[in-house]
Amino acid sequence: MSAEYNAAMSEQIRDVISRLQSPIPDLETLFPLLAAPLACMGLLPPRFRKYDTSPIVLDDLAVSRYASPLQRALLEHIIPVWEPVLRQEDAYELVEQYFCPNALSFAFPAAQQLALHAYSTILSWSLNDYSVRILAKLARAYPIDILHAILFSTPGSGSLDRHSVSWEDCVRNVVAVPAKVANYMGDRRDIPHALEYGPYFTDVSIRTERLIDASKSKRSQGRISSIAYVLAKLVNNGVFPSSVPTSPAQPSFFHATLPTIRSRLSHDDGKDYAACWATLLTSLPSSMNLRSTLVSLFSHLDQIPSGLDNSLPTRALVFREALLVRGLLGPLSKDNTELVDCTSAVTLGRNWGEGHARILSCWAAGAEPGSRGREGLEILLQKVIDIWTDADHIRHSLLSQHKYLTSLLLLTLKYFPVPSPAHELALSPPFIQSISVYISHLDPSVRRCGMLVAEEVARTAGKALDFGDWEGDEQSKDWCGQLRELLAMCDADVDPPTDSQFDNLADSDDEPTPAELAASFTKTTTTVDAEPDGYDSDDSLTGYASPASSRSASPTPSELEEIERDPTLRVGVKKVPRPVYLAQLGEMIRPTSGLQSGDEQLTATKIEVALQVAEELIRRKSGFGSELDENAVNLVHGLIGLQDNYELEGFNTKRQAALNALVACCPRKAAPSIIEEFFRNQYSTEQRFVMLNALALGARELASLPIPQLQNLSREKVAFPSKRLPPAQHKKYLTAGDHSRTSDPVGLLLEGISQEAIDKGKEATAEKVPELVRERNLRLRPSSKISEVPPANSDSRHALMRQLAGPSHPKRTTFTEVAAEFFICPFINRFWLFLRDEQTREARTAAQPRLHRYRGAGTGLVLSALVLGRFLETLAVLVHAARNAREWLAVVAPDALELALTLGTRPLSRGEGADAADDDADDDGGVAGAGVPGEQRQSKDAALLTAALELVLIVLDGCLDLDGGRSLGLEHTALLLGAGEWAGKVFGALEDGAKALGGGGAQEDRLRRAAAGVVLKADELSSRWRRAMVDNV
Repeated sequence: MSAEYNAAMSEQIRDVISRLQSPIPDLETLFPLLAAPLACMGLLPPRFRKYDTSPIVLDDLAVSRYASPLQRALLEHIIPVWEPVLRQEDAYELVEQYFCPNALSFAFPAAQQLALHAYSTILSWSLNDYSVRILAKLARAYPIDILHAILFSTPGSGSLDRHSVSWEDCVRNVVAVPAKVANYMGDRRDIPHALEYGPYFTDVSIRTERLIDASKSKRSQGRISSIAYVLAKLVNNGVFPSSVPTSPAQPSFFHATLPTIRSRLSHDDGKDYAACWATLLTSLPSSMNLRSTLVSLFSHLDQIPSGLDNSLPTRALVFREALLVRGLLGPLSKDNTELVDCTSAVTLGRNWGEGHARILSCWAAGAEPGSRGREGLEILLQKVIDIWTDADHIRHSLLSQHKYLTSLLLLTLKYFPVPSPAHELALSPPFIQSISVYISHLDPSVRRCGMLVAEEVARTAGKALDFGDWEGDEQSKDWCGQLRELLAMCDADVDPPTDSQFDNLADSDDEPTPAELAASFTKTTTTVDAEPDGYDSDDSLTGYASPASSRSASPTPSELEEIERDPTLRVGVKKVPRPVYLAQLGEMIRPTSGLQSGDEQLTATKIEVALQVAEELIRRKSGFGSELDENAVNLVHGLIGLQDNYELEGFNTKRQAALNALVACCPRKAAPSIIEEFFRNQYSTEQRFVMLNALALGARELASLPIPQLQNLSREKVAFPSKRLPPAQHKKYLTAGDHSRTSDPVGLLLEGISQEAIDKGKEATAEKVPELVRERNLRLRPSSKISEVPPANSDSRHALMRQLAGPSHPKRTTFTEVAAEFFICPFINRFWLFLRDEQTREARTAAQPRLHRYRGAGTGLVLSALVLGRFLETLAVLVHAARNAREWLAVVAPDALELALTLGTRPLSRGEGADAADDDADDDGGVAGAGVPGEQRQSKDAALLTAALELVLIVLDGCLDLDGGRSLGLEHTALLLGAGEWAGKVFGALEDGAKALGGGGAQEDRLRRAAAGVVLKADELSSRWRRAMVDNV
């Protein structure tokens, strides 16, 4: 019966997990799936109990077994799809309960198991924004001490050793959280404060100290080893620094916990706490961990204001710090060999000050008034004598090191009870020989250190020795006098310090329990201080007295929201659910039923909701399975075919953003579909511009290049010469040119790209003009060969970090991988096919009367000057973004150059630029000088000429940068010479005063600049390969 019961229970939970991993149509299906496991574990919040329609049964063993599969199903399938909807419905708490149960559920064993598994589940999966938010909440509610209590304090858990492996995995996960979050966030600045490196490890340090305090009465080997493992991990992660941190971003264990440690040591149960610390430090895995801990401890002791100050407050401060060291390390004893060796290495291997020498000598003496520990003093004195008498130390150490060791030697010798070891020391041959080495030292300050020790040792041994010449302030004489005054009394002879002598220490009695702490982070309390009533001296702010109004007060925003949610006022209004799958989004944008709904309000609402979430949903689906690939083509068709029939707010912006996201997130499907749709004759000019913008901006995003903001108008465009109109009217009366300019990101991009290409050639071209060369040589200016090294690119640094971290994130497609195959080559090839079909259609109707002839260059068609110019601009942006592709020199550059020359010099339609009379007179369509302004009949628009010349300019500039123009000059010589000749004729005609069709103003300046740039680039390229190009002409 038990086996059948367990099988049925396992089947139920596996069915829930399987359904969570499958597409879920609506919230009515999702809520019961989320509620059933929580209800059987006792973690379901009361307000969601109505959704527990299919109860299941789980025991504690099953919870531990199925916790990770449930959490993975939520991370992989539910949260990426349903998080916005659940937050909108105020039901995201259901998901959070699976990772971070709230404070009310803390006592349940299932809640503890879920929190324990949450760390490993989240960190084993690729991090996302939602998983980072869950980690932040988990770190606050279930820190290291709570996790330790879950593993080692559960009743009936058996031996502590069985949890050692689980505990080590848990500690590794907890310590790895900041690094993994930082690697994911990169240079973003919205990292949760609780997960930043400094605050996170500061909180871990405080929690670890509380764990030590909780274990003071339970000092079993397993518990001590588990805490020692935590300290070792913190040491390895730099939480025990060798100096006091100067920034909150630098965590320090003792900086965060020493006030609390002092307070605990002063309590009645301080002996148990001190014994726990001493046992813990000797249980660290390696001596290197112990040394790092000791260095950090000594560095964080309170600094003595003046190392040789002999006032009673200073002596009390030294005594207090010595008591702290004794409480943490215990007495210095020969029984603890590892502690003695590590302490000797730390205290004598670093350059400390006289204040530390006083603390160490007081600790070695036992830090008890009227009592001296001879064993510790002998250990310390022997270690100090070995260093102080070393000849290499005397000759090569710094003066500060000499002063530190001299003061430590004399202070330690002062603490010895009778009989003092000074008698044996005074007769020791190494000591006597070292005195002679000190006296022969060239530095008088070092000599006096040896002389001072010799006199004090002789005086303590009952001998008389005086070198004289101790008066004055120069050459460390004053320092020696202060040290003599300090030796008149021991620091341990003062009365024991009390808390009233120092700053208020931290009191740990009022610390919240873990459950209260978890609850405190889930609640926020806002306190508003009421202003005291009284007279206000500012009479200008006092209003006139007026009778009370009989009108009712205006509703507050909260009342308006409540009225909006009133169901009795929304009768007949259908709520459109937010789409969570791309198939649902496509159905809202482009219904597949084929029947037009009669409810126009519902249709408008569907389109509005779809556009609001389209970009976010598309980007969220990127990298998650094949859902985006399966629905990309349908979304492209739907978004392109949308019309603003309902005058929705931000319609064009949202549609453009969604198409940009499709191209950037699914380039292999979206880009070919957009290119295919562009050459269909069913779309308007505005829709074609949306397609071209999507291709250009999506390609720039894939290439990690900056993208212009469509809605940010420049200050020159929005500033009126006098007073500014109200915001609504100001936006209304902006000129059409302003709007068209800001809605043309491709033109803005191309203008900057072409200007950059022209600026590159200034330096090389200036070298060919003798006048400029002579002027430059005569001008005094800094060398242009010296330039500042730019800082390392953050993108390359993050790429290296991701490479070192391993393939945890899905590989992102770069534009160089897909540029030729899915963007540029299909774009060019599809245009040639379209041009062939259009010219064939024109030829078939050429014999018809004028009224029945087909014109391929009509208004709104692809071959019109307006659309064709934007087409060339988009192609130029794509070519520029793809210049690092492998196919660029061999395929992309010559094909783009050939297309630009053809469109700039050859007529594409019989009706291009010709009026009706000319069309009757010339049926063959040949137009001489079509690409040169002012020659015979003008047929090319200035915008089209400019776009073609800028495309040529970008191609030539790219060839010069990549291989110096070798491939283009030697393999496509005719194209290069033709481009230079054509640009030269255009520039010459413009210089002679010819006017281009549609030119003038800024457009003519841009055309002139592009033609001049092509002439210079073609001349530079031809001059490099002129001799080799002779055979290819």
